[in-house]
Amino acid sequence: MTTPHSTRTTAGQAANGSNGSKGSTGITDTKAATKPRATSWPVPIGVAAQRAGISARMVRHYESLGLVKGVARTDSGYRQYTEADVHALHFIRRSRDLGFSMEEIAELLDLWHDRSRASSQVKRIAQAHIEDLSERIASMQAMQRSLQTLVSCCKGNDRPDCPILDDLAAGQVEHSGARAPHKTLLKK
Repeated sequence: MTTPHSTRTTAGQAANGSNGSKGSTGITDTKAATKPRATSWPVPIGVAAQRAGISARMVRHYESLGLVKGVARTDSGYRQYTEADVHALHFIRRSRDLGFSMEEIAELLDLWHDRSRASSQVKRIAQAHIEDLSERIASMQAMQRSLQTLVSCCKGNDRPDCPILDDLAAGQVEHSGARAPHKTLLKK
């Protein structure tokens, strides 16, 4: 005789090796005993996106840009991704993580697929990207120094005068050195 709190091993649990044991929360723990299933290719967009570590929306975006080509579709029109497609999506994600532009990624993908490539071509792209990153870092450091100077000039008290706002409202400097009035777009 079983009570409401006793556990039974079902045929499904026995088949996947789970004993249906309950943890301290009283919830059956089948996740620990679940073995990863072998992948059956091709996979739908959701699975491909998950495996590549991106959203399905980004998968469609990369496909629209031509970064992922020749994706098969079912008779119903659903996308079907191969293992190579998922590998390419992961390549794109990793390239984006390193800050490469879409144009650079397209070129890198072409080189990746071209077995007769020279590694010097890949290095040239990476080196140009490093130089671009260095320029952007220097620009951001200059912005940081400017803001630090403005913050150090601001007393941060209860008075309304603020050098940060004064600088922001001062406008842009023209090539002649004179300040141009700051243009504000007003909604009418």
